[in-house]
Amino acid sequence: MDELVEDVEFIYPYFRFKEEKFDTYAVAIEKRTYKGKKGCPHRPDRAFEEIKEELFDCVYIPGGYAPDRLRRYPEILEFVRRHYEAGKIVAAVCHGPWVLISAGIVKGKRVTGYYAIKDDLINAGAIYTGKPVEVDGNLITATDPQAMVEQLPLIIEKVKGLSG
Repeated sequence: MDELVEDVEFIYPYFRFKEEKFDTYAVAIEKRTYKGKKGCPHRPDRAFEEIKEELFDCVYIPGGYAPDRLRRYPEILEFVRRHYEAGKIVAAVCHGPWVLISAGIVKGKRVTGYYAIKDDLINAGAIYTGKPVEVDGNLITATDPQAMVEQLPLIIEKVKGLSG
């Protein structure tokens, strides 16, 4: 997470994954309070430095303006790329696919995202579908908060498949 994360795109998946009893961590570059896009304060469970060497079943990237900040950190991009290459679930919603673009993992993949980043995805070589939710292998993307209702059950199913 970072400043101006889309509040609902952070809060809803975070608690939904906890309901499933997944080990769930909100992670940011620093362990401090961040202000969400709608003004909600968010405090990460871990600083990136604490988890950067770990491998998780899923990396979920919420939208808002936070992804534009997160993709400026090469170590975060490497973290996302490493998870993708290891076959772990990499998911993003809204503007979250900006991180996937910068991590270099969308070329030739069917993805979706907020309509405002359509050109960015296409220019990165992605096959932009514009569907509310898109699944291409271990990449699961969604357009907006409403699409998370369809996206999160798919992520949960795939994560259970990895650990089951």
